Amino acid sequence: MLATVLASSAALLATPVTGLLGHRALRRAGNARLLRIDAPNGIDEQGFVRIGGIEQWISIRGEDRANPVVVEIHGGPGASHSIFAARTRSWEEHFTIVRWDMRGAGKTFGRSGPQGQGELSFGRLYEDALDVTRHARERLGVDRVVLVASSLGSVFGLRLARSHPELYSAYVGTDQNVLDAGRDTSVHEALLARLRAAGRTKDAAAVEEMGRDPHGLTADQRAAYDKLTVASDPLTLDTLKKVVLGSLWFSPLHSLRELGQYFAGMKFSAQFTPALAAFDDRADGTRFELPFFVFQGDRDVITPAGRARAFFDEVEAPVKGFALIEDASHFASFRHPERFLDLMLTRVRPVVVAAAGVGAA
Repeated sequence: MLATVLASSAALLATPVTGLLGHRALRRAGNARLLRIDAPNGIDEQGFVRIGGIEQWISIRGEDRANPVVVEIHGGPGASHSIFAARTRSWEEHFTIVRWDMRGAGKTFGRSGPQGQGELSFGRLYEDALDVTRHARERLGVDRVVLVASSLGSVFGLRLARSHPELYSAYVGTDQNVLDAGRDTSVHEALLARLRAAGRTKDAAAVEEMGRDPHGLTADQRAAYDKLTVASDPLTLDTLKKVVLGSLWFSPLHSLRELGQYFAGMKFSAQFTPALAAFDDRADGTRFELPFFVFQGDRDVITPAGRARAFFDEVEAPVKGFALIEDASHFASFRHPERFLDLMLTRVRPVVVAAAGVGAA
């Protein structure tokens, strides 16, 4: 979970100088041009929809409404995917992408602030995700959509896919999170190994003292643990700076004020994660009545590929597919958006269009 790390990085964007603002304006203008959709059968709708009793931000974009529809569930908590619109522009040539800022996240948080988010719980967000799915199906006139879930979003994704195969034509997990009620301590052991190899004995001792189960940490300990996890891995740190913070800084969809709201939303949203400590994905079941795919960064230190692969191997599904995205840690689909798109086109789209009874072109 990267919410505390990203939120603590807000200072990197908090004191821009005139030259940086000028460069930002040029890049944002270029990205705004990139995002234009002029195709006659295209769609570009962005705004607030009443979901779960509050106004929540939803974007629906694509070059051709006849393409398969993808509904994304973002991670964090509170780490909206709307910032990645320019990086994933090519996806919209082949899929209609539905992005949603969860309650407590991004533009939804900015709309009404912390007092206007209503109940913030896993159960409430799960019901919101179902409502967003139904909204997308009705708005686009499709029976089922592809569910693409990332990081914390994949905790929702597994449960949505398992319980509602009638709504989803396929499940795609990336940065796939597998919860097991704290039994697997491999992430903890790997962090200790990185710290010791770097000679950071004081940090290693602090991590040892925290214990092997990060779910039992205080808020301050959780923040320190997450920062060490990211800072101890050069690829993850580089991705955080260049891909995540870079995308946010140059997003044409986000004003300077909304940058602050983005980080504030992540900090606010962190409150519901302790409830996930007892979740157990294997106990909930490994049978899925829909095509099941996992595309994972090969060097992910937060949601390791080995853990995702072990769970995937136990899954029973009509169609299965697993692939590594090379030279990628967390945020693999956004660090290498063209590689992720290639996997979607070669593995997922043929299955989806075949099931729908339409041409794969």
